[in-house]
This record gives sequence, structure tokens and C-alpha cells, in this order.
Amino acid sequence: MSKLTDLPKRILIGRALRSDKLGETLLPKRIALPVFASDPLSSVAYAPGQVMIVLSVAGASAYHYSPWITIAIIVLMFTVVASYRQNVHAYPSGGGDYEVATTNLGPKAGLTVASALLVDYVLTVAVSISSGVENLGSAVPFFVENKTLCAVGIILLLTLMNLRGVRESGKLFAVPTYVFVGGVFAMILWGAYRGLVLGDDMKAPTAGFEVHAEQTGLAGFALIFLLLRAFSDGCAALTGVEAISNGVPAFRKPKSRNAATTLALMGGLAVTMFVGIITLALATDVKMAENPAQDLLKNGAPLGADYTQNPVISQVAAAVFGDGSFFFVVLAAATALVLFLAANTAYNGFPLLGSILAQDRYLPRQLHTRGDRLAFSNGIVLLASAAAVLVYLYGADSTRLIQLYIVGVFVSFTLSQTGMVRHWNRHLATERDPNVRRRMIRSRAINAFGAFFTGLVLVVVLLTKFTHGAWVALLGMVIFYVTMTAIRRHYDGVSEELAAATEQLDEEEVRPSRVHSIVLVSKVHKPTLRALAYAKLMRSHRLEALSINVDPAETKALQTVWHERGIDVPLKILDSPYREITRPVIDYVKSLRRESPRDVVSVFIPEYVVGRWYEHLLHNQSALRLKGRLLFTPGVMVTSVPWQLDSSELARKRARKRAEWSAPGAVRRGPVIPPKREKGEKGEKGAKGETGVTSQVPGR
Repeated sequence: MSKLTDLPKRILIGRALRSDKLGETLLPKRIALPVFASDPLSSVAYAPGQVMIVLSVAGASAYHYSPWITIAIIVLMFTVVASYRQNVHAYPSGGGDYEVATTNLGPKAGLTVASALLVDYVLTVAVSISSGVENLGSAVPFFVENKTLCAVGIILLLTLMNLRGVRESGKLFAVPTYVFVGGVFAMILWGAYRGLVLGDDMKAPTAGFEVHAEQTGLAGFALIFLLLRAFSDGCAALTGVEAISNGVPAFRKPKSRNAATTLALMGGLAVTMFVGIITLALATDVKMAENPAQDLLKNGAPLGADYTQNPVISQVAAAVFGDGSFFFVVLAAATALVLFLAANTAYNGFPLLGSILAQDRYLPRQLHTRGDRLAFSNGIVLLASAAAVLVYLYGADSTRLIQLYIVGVFVSFTLSQTGMVRHWNRHLATERDPNVRRRMIRSRAINAFGAFFTGLVLVVVLLTKFTHGAWVALLGMVIFYVTMTAIRRHYDGVSEELAAATEQLDEEEVRPSRVHSIVLVSKVHKPTLRALAYAKLMRSHRLEALSINVDPAETKALQTVWHERGIDVPLKILDSPYREITRPVIDYVKSLRRESPRDVVSVFIPEYVVGRWYEHLLHNQSALRLKGRLLFTPGVMVTSVPWQLDSSELARKRARKRAEWSAPGAVRRGPVIPPKREKGEKGEKGAKGETGVTSQVPGR
């Protein structure tokens, strides 16, 4: 089966890379920026719209609060960026918020941060892909009409790209990210030139609409709550900032300096684009509503269910460049692409964090290992599966999904910055150099302000978004926390159970008193004779052949041939009135263990080795079931004695032929030199039937 799937796997993700090629996958800053910062950069495509949608509850007149909300978001962005620049210098190993919280606040705080980040990474994929489909739908209606299907398809495509490796996917993502950033800056500059210099009256497609206010005359606490909710929705612009601190190991040296520089670039670009889009949206009189079919009015009448509300950036581009113009289409396509690729922030962060958690025994160990392309393949597949389920459940609706968003982000922000304050306090207690102490005190002040500000935002987010869907994110965090705690408890229990005793045990207490060997027999043929010959070499205290009487005629024929050949191993026949094979063997083995608990029972099972995938369905099924049952029987060892059939020989020849095949262009590139064999390494199996024995020790 593995040979059957090998070719499609190579076509989809490329040839496998050696472990010593890992250094070649490290990223320069120009590639790291689109790889790790595409999420916060692309969030300016939907974060301004979320602010205006919330404010529309009080009518279009409430839009004049947008600049003040924008200023608060800018201050928060700069605070978080400055705080995380301290993180990447202090903790360059890639643990990010999880490592900071675990080291300084304890394992429970670290696990809380990890749970929050894992939930947020899944939501990053779901929100970015869904928003990208909506933006692309402003130019191509097919995508809006089939949102869920298109979103899931794009998740699968993005998964394949990431399975090919970080560096290769980074090159693919760099172009649309830079085109998007350039397009937004061109739109801002051209819009400013048209409005300030030429005096053009630019109008968005929704400028002539009216907004039906669901709540009128808001004042006091109700107004404050509305503004806080708009602020919390606009904070979606900060998602993904922490990914750079988690991805420091993927940067080229000097890693910390390059990561800090990338953080600063990301913050400056994101803030400038966010401010520019909000300003142009207000200047072009963009109208947005949470329920556009009913709350957007044209000539006093609702627009109806057929109306599709385009994102703010699309409406601004239509006003500045002209609806349907070349630059409008280019920016719409680049926006959609960069939103799709913004999910790559999660595709880099989730698998890396999963690997660290697996190393700490909080997640299955399979998440710790790298795949063929030196990417954490299992983590990538797990992330894609969870995001696809979420997109399907919420119908790829970014407005609904974004209500689940950013709770996890600010949980990790707050605990991480609190942990950094304790980090600096611990180092200040022992540091005596005045210059170093001044730098530490400055860093502590930055992190302390970051902890206070992000903690305040976390409270705001929980208060304003809890009933709108944030409870789902909190539930996901609890599920991750409980699951990871249970996994750690299991691994700790297994380690304690398997740990060797500190005191030296007497050899007589460890060594079994006797070995009782059993060779399973169905008929006398070459595999059976080989298994008997191999079992004799083990010098067991007792050796016997065992057969199950399912068909009396076949059993009698077996006994006749056994005696005619003069096989010097006693043959024991077990009756099976219900025609079962596995149960009689298990019962017999258990009876031997009850009679002599200190004895070890060794079971030899002849098996066929086949070369075609469908032949596996025709052979060895009884052996598989039997081995599965014996795994749970203490004091039993199982040995498979293989016999190669002709089809396995043909399969081996095909494999050798594929290994010697040269790909197109290989002559120009030069041949692929296989790694040298280690001294003493055995070569390929030779003639048909060469012994290759696999042993399992299922019991204690």
C-alpha cells in the first residue's frame, strides 16, 4: 500500500529531504515577512469593516467615532509590537508565549496560553479563508454563491502547499503579499492625491444608501458598550502578531534580531494601511451594516436578501480606482490571495507549537516529528481538518466567525507579557551592571504596560463578545486544556510504569524460569517448515506445534502428513466447535500462563509476504487478529516468520527500477548521489524466501 501511495505523494509534496537539509529551509527577512506577518497585514482588509458594522447599530452618524477607535487600536498595536520585540530577544527558541508563560508563571499558565493559541490558529485559518472568499466574490460572484465549498477547497490547496515545506511555500506567498501591500499603499496615495490635490468627489458604491439604526439616541453606558464592542472587533487587526515570536527558529541568523526587525516592519505597515483604509472609507461615505438586507436602505426601502455586502476595502477601491477598473480588479485579486495566504501564519505557528507541546508530552508524539519535506506534516493536517470543520459549521461567514476570534489572542498576550515582567524581575535581582540594568528596567516597563493594556482589552473582549460567540472559543480552550492535561497524565503514568528500578534486581528474579514455544500450523508447507526450523534455533525449554480443528478432514490430513514426514515436534490439536481460530489459541496460551506464571510463552506465526495491495486482503488476516489479541496477554512474545511469495519479488524489482530511474532533466542536473552505507549495514535481501523475522513483546 505504501508503494501504491508513494508516487502521488511525491507528485503532491515533492521528493523527501534529508534531515541535514533543514538549514536550507531557514527564511530571510524578505520571505519571513509574508510567511509570518501575512495575517496581521491582511487583517486590515476586514478589521475596518468590523468597526463600521458594529457602529452602524446606532446609525451612520456613529461612524464619526471611528477615528477615536482607530487611535486606540494603533496604540495597542504599537504596544504589542514593542512588547514582543522583548520576547524574541529573551526567548529565541521558538516557544513564544507558551515558553514565556511556562517558565515564569508555571505549567498551568503555559498550558492555558497553549490552549488559547491552538484555538486562535484554527480560527485564523477559518476567518482568513472565509473573508478571502467574500473579497474574491466582489469580483467573481461564483465564489460568494458557493462560499463553503470554495473555502474548504482553498484550505486543502493551502495544506498541500505547506506540506511541501516552509521555504517553498514562503516563496509562493511572498508575491501576493507584497502586491497587496503595494496595492493598498497605491490606493491610499492615489485617493489622498485625488481628494486633497485634485479635489475629486469620490463616492463608494454604498454612499447613496441609508443605514437603519437598530438603536437610536444611545448615550451613557449603552454608548460606551457599543464603542467598546467596535473596538474589540477592530482588534482583529492584531491577530498573528505572536506568530513571529513562535517562529524565531525559522529565521536566518541572527535569529532574534531578524525576528525583531520583521516585527517592527509588520507593525508599521499594518498601522499605516489600517489608518489609510478607515480614512478613505469615511471620506468616500462607505455604508456597512450587520444585517445589510434589512438595515441598508435605498430610497427608504430595504435592499433585500439578494443584496451582497462587499468588504470596506473593495468599496474604497471602487471609489478611488473606479468600479471594475484594472487596478480595482488587481487589488481585489491580491486582497483575496493574501487573505487566503494569511492562514499561512497559522500553518507555521500551529504545527511548531504542536511540536513543542508534543515534546513536553502534552500532545501525541506524532506531532513532534517532521515529515518528508521537513515540515511538521501531522500538525498541518490536524490544523486543516479542524479549520475545515469550523468553516463548514459556520457556512464560511466571516462576520459570524470573527465573533469567536481574538479571545485566545489576548489571553496569550496578557499571560505572556505578565510572564515577561517576572522574567525581568528575576534577572534584575542578580544583575549588577548599570547599563544592563537600565535596559532591563526599560524592557520591564514596556512589558508591564503591555500586560496592563492587553489585560484590559481581554476584559473588554469577553464582556462585549461573549454572547455573540466568544463562548465557543472559550469552550474550545477548555477542551484543549483538559485533553492536553489528560495526555500528559497518561505519558507520565507510562514513563513511571516503564522506568527501570533504581536498585539492582537479582537476575533470577528478572529472568523467566522457562520458555514455552508454540508454532501455529494450518498445514505442512514451506512456511510451516521454516517456522519450525527457526523455532528450534531458539533453544526453548519446550517446543510444540499447535493447530485448530475447524475442519475434521483437514485436521486428519495434517496429522497424517505430520507423521509421514517424521517431524520431531509434537503436534497438539485444539478443538473449535464454533469454528473460531483466535479464541482457542488465546485460551490455551492463558492456561499455560496460569499453570506457570513465571514461564514465558513464545508464539511463532508463519506469514506470507505479498507485493500487491489487494493481496493483503487475501492473506494474514487471522494472523493479524491473533497478534492483536496476544498484545494484551502478559508474558507472551509473538514472532512473525515471513515467507516471500513471487509477487513480493516482482514488487522488489519494481522498487529497484524506480530507484534507478532518472527524472527529466536529471542528466543536466547531475545524478542524485545516494547516501553512503554505514559500515556493517546490510544490503537488500537476496533470493526468494530469505529469512526476515519480526518479533513483538506485547506483554510484561
